[in-house]
Amino acid sequence: MTDLPTTAPQTSAASLSPSSVNSEAILISGANGHLGARLIPAIAATRPVVALVRSSTAAATLQSSVDALPAAQARNVTITKLDYTDVAALQAAATHCNEVIHLAGILKESPWSTYKQAHEDTTAALLEALEGRTIKRIHYLSIVGSAPEASNPCLASKGRAESMLLGAPHPALILQVPMVLGEGDYAAAALNAQARKALNIVFAAQARDQPLYAGDVVNALIAGSQLPDDFNATLTLAGPEAANKRELIQRAAGLLNNRTRVIGLPGGLAIALAKLLETFSKNPPVTVPMMEILHHDDSYDPEAACAALGITLTSLDDMLENVLLRA
Repeated sequence: MTDLPTTAPQTSAASLSPSSVNSEAILISGANGHLGARLIPAIAATRPVVALVRSSTAAATLQSSVDALPAAQARNVTITKLDYTDVAALQAAATHCNEVIHLAGILKESPWSTYKQAHEDTTAALLEALEGRTIKRIHYLSIVGSAPEASNPCLASKGRAESMLLGAPHPALILQVPMVLGEGDYAAAALNAQARKALNIVFAAQARDQPLYAGDVVNALIAGSQLPDDFNATLTLAGPEAANKRELIQRAAGLLNNRTRVIGLPGGLAIALAKLLETFSKNPPVTVPMMEILHHDDSYDPEAACAALGITLTSLDDMLENVLLRA
């Protein structure tokens, strides 16, 4: 959620009408992110979508993607620019919607967006906008380890937003995920760059990542619509295999017919570096909470989530092939 806020909603050329948007429409916040861009065509193939963004730039970029869709899908998408804490604008945008996918959020605080503003305030505004409405379900994408009592301020803020949703009148699916890898996203680009180097120096090389394929996140969010009406809970969905950072980089390099040496530095050094950057910059490139999340040691069992949602996960090898060779 990095776009600067605006104050008034604006719709795209696909205007609201009974034929294009009806009571079965789904509202997506943070729709201009990588996951939103994947979700929109998948959902618009079968139902209308109201996609929320926070800036004219984001709206224009998303509109270009929508314009490239088949006409039947493009007609099913309405792009609305608004401030995610503007209750009146959210009420107007949700008029024809009976379901919500709440993707808005940040990993790093900045001078113009705090964790509270990005997670808790947006969630509070959304719930206020939906008061008195019949909403089938609110789907919230969160981060593994999120809890109100978490020591990490990002995870604590996410956890407070989760508690708000689970305590609301509308059923909620909280989907906690680790690192997500998808074609063209930042994590995949970083891994691609590492895999092409002869030498990599990384923090916490022995910490395990359990990457989840972006396509599986999309499938999970769509499958959430089919959960029982009384389902109101959190599911932890991680990839099918955990690998430490050294192994992940070397496996990626192997797919590119490259060999790379990985030298590991202590994870504590990354935290110290982040603290130093925070001392000398109002908007450092990395922060302590961000580094704690990125270098967390992942080990999760996704079977319960897969069973509840009725989905099958993409293997790590196929995931790497998708994001490194087929993107």
